[in-house]
Amino acid sequence: MDITPGKSYSLMAVKKVDFGTYLARTREATSEERILLPAKQVPEGTGIGDVLEVFVYLDSNDRLIATTRTPLIKLGEVARLKVSQVNRTGAFLNWGLEKELFCPYAEQTYTIREGDEVLAAMYVDKSGRLAATMNVYHYLKTGSPYIIGDEVQGRAYEDSDRFGIFVAVDDIYQGLVPKRECFGDIALGQDVKARVIGVHEDGKLDLSVRRKAYEMIGEDADKILDLISSYDGAMPFTDKASPEVIKLHTGMSKNEFKRAVGHLLKEGLIIKTDTALILTERQ
Repeated sequence: MDITPGKSYSLMAVKKVDFGTYLARTREATSEERILLPAKQVPEGTGIGDVLEVFVYLDSNDRLIATTRTPLIKLGEVARLKVSQVNRTGAFLNWGLEKELFCPYAEQTYTIREGDEVLAAMYVDKSGRLAATMNVYHYLKTGSPYIIGDEVQGRAYEDSDRFGIFVAVDDIYQGLVPKRECFGDIALGQDVKARVIGVHEDGKLDLSVRRKAYEMIGEDADKILDLISSYDGAMPFTDKASPEVIKLHTGMSKNEFKRAVGHLLKEGLIIKTDTALILTERQ
């Protein structure tokens, strides 16, 4: 039978029983090709030969079963689902049907807890059961309508030491905050606002969670003033320090740090020696 669990179908009512109505592609379908629609799901007045739009999944005994309810996610789709339970084998997600959707630990990209809302895709596991994965990269689309400079929103779902933070833009499109742009904390499972800084030939988006330089310079300058104050007015490194030292102590890139230091020098709020940044009397 060419019916895959996790999808919607138009099926014909072919047999009525006390506990529901059997559906199939055609009236001539064999008993093995029929799928039960439980009595509580059968629309009032349904007769033999009527065609119903149903969603097909597996019951607790791994048998195909139909429902007229619309689930929150279908096979191959990505959606936000709430975690209803976590146990030693994985998590169970509420997808709008009685039988919850299982997400194994191997398919989780970060630690989740009961009550969390996670971005997940539905797939068929090796045993033929429907399951959820938080590794949604291959389920997201390319070819978004966005161009460089556009502001977008998305969910951070995976962290790669090699590439950066993967973000599902609009929960639909593939996006990445490259490692060079990973300044500050971006928590997995967090919704982020970002700016498109690159569009690849295949449509994937490169993102930055930092605002444009002219928008950030005042905020960065204030941060540096506070940091110098914490060193009793003399911070023991300057904008000539290595990018690693600057990022470790300030969370800024070297370019951001240099811009903010230059702004403070121009305003006369600090002075710079070979080895330190020092607050002036104007502070």
